[in-house]
Amino acid sequence: MFKLNSNKVKAIVIIIFLLTIGFSYSFPGLTIIGGGFLLAIFLTIFIEGIRATILAATVSIISTVILYFLFEQKTPTANSITQTLFQFLLILFSAIMVLYVKTLYGNIRSDKTHMTSLYENATEGIILTNHKGIIILANPAAEQTFGYSKDELTGKPVEILIPQQFRGHHPKLREGFHKAPQNRVMGSGRDLKGVRKNGENFTVEVSLSFYKQNNETYVIAFIVDITLRKEIENNMLQQKKELEKVTNDIRKLNTGLEAKVEERTVILREALMKLEQSQKELSEALDKERELNEIKSRFVSMASHEFRTPLSTILSSASLVSKYPNTEENEKRERHIRRIKDSVNHLNDLLEDFLSLGKLEEGKVSITVTSFSVKEFLADIIDEIKEMLKQGQDMKLEYEGDEDFITDKRMLKNILLNLLSNATKFSGEDKHIWINVSNKNRTLSVTVKDEGIGIPEDDLPHLFDTFFRGKNVSNIQGTGLGLPIIKRYLNLLNGDISVNSRYNEGTTFCIIIPAMERQLL
Repeated sequence: MFKLNSNKVKAIVIIIFLLTIGFSYSFPGLTIIGGGFLLAIFLTIFIEGIRATILAATVSIISTVILYFLFEQKTPTANSITQTLFQFLLILFSAIMVLYVKTLYGNIRSDKTHMTSLYENATEGIILTNHKGIIILANPAAEQTFGYSKDELTGKPVEILIPQQFRGHHPKLREGFHKAPQNRVMGSGRDLKGVRKNGENFTVEVSLSFYKQNNETYVIAFIVDITLRKEIENNMLQQKKELEKVTNDIRKLNTGLEAKVEERTVILREALMKLEQSQKELSEALDKERELNEIKSRFVSMASHEFRTPLSTILSSASLVSKYPNTEENEKRERHIRRIKDSVNHLNDLLEDFLSLGKLEEGKVSITVTSFSVKEFLADIIDEIKEMLKQGQDMKLEYEGDEDFITDKRMLKNILLNLLSNATKFSGEDKHIWINVSNKNRTLSVTVKDEGIGIPEDDLPHLFDTFFRGKNVSNIQGTGLGLPIIKRYLNLLNGDISVNSRYNEGTTFCIIIPAMERQLL
């Protein structure tokens, strides 16, 4: 749990038990018995696992029973019985609370492990610097790219990664960025150079982003070694020059060789086709690079907000819980514990979106076709989504057509839950949500309509782009992955989706899915 020696804590707990029992035996009626047992139970929070807490609670209860019968069995009173029962309740409540806190910290540590894995296993170099240009973190890919061993870059100025001839000018550029920070994609139209530990210069592409914490600006740099790509581009330029030379030679030859005009024309046409194909491939590669850079920028912008906010809430609430040890302050503790649970659930939803998108991109999602009752299926979904409804919101379902339908039930459930959760999230209180379902002619049509904030017209073409979020939802939690995941699921189901929305009036999504054949099972 915490950075304390587990054996020392165990020894302290045993000593407290012995002192508490000794004082209680020597001075019957002394109230230290309750506080001593409770203190011992709370100290087990510093011991890994739940066995120590359960054992401490058990020993406390047994000791309380023995001491009660030792001193009260001759003349038990209602007051002594009440005090003993209250002591039992305090011990049980303390043990349950310690076990719950241990569970919460275990979940937080698990989430931290996932984030560390994303950082350490990234294939691109990631470097984090403070406002002075000092490297705070560098992932293994960055260390490998620049030829440094583990943690060798930490604490060094970022200028050590820049060739000597550019270092003098770089601090001014860095200061200018900190004065007006913004997400930037560097290297467009010119080559940037990096220098490895052994002094070797190489071509890089750098994407910059930033975030602020405790009034200090931190800069995140994504670094890619594009040496191979530049070599390919240079080879293509060289091939272009060679093709141009061949073309000129052909033109000169045609001046004196009229008989071979047709032959030379064919050679020239083939050369031009190869040149156009090369230019097309280069253009497609550059378009993909630009798209990747845009996605990275949107990801960094989203992650810096969506992950930092719940993590800050967890940290502050966890610190405040320890400040309310008294029973009468239970309501305050419960409020902060609820904040921790909500933040952990939000982080879990974010990671689930990332994992779902990753599996879809890698083609690791399989289709399982089953026949099921659509009405029962819809009833289960509505029961599940009702927990998310705001005050006064309600859902109205209209259904027509056949009873059963054949498709991947799990994918269809994920699609509808995503659409309905969006409808509730982007609609205000006392608003209606309509669900119209038609199951006819082996085709399932589902329309979800809300009275929410709507979508700006110029955002509609980008709704299904990865990490894209509309300009009017910046203050509402989200990752920009829900609709892209829905689109990919529908592609697997041979379905389609359409959207119609008016700003500040509401949005309507319509999905159409054809029935699948059982032979796909």
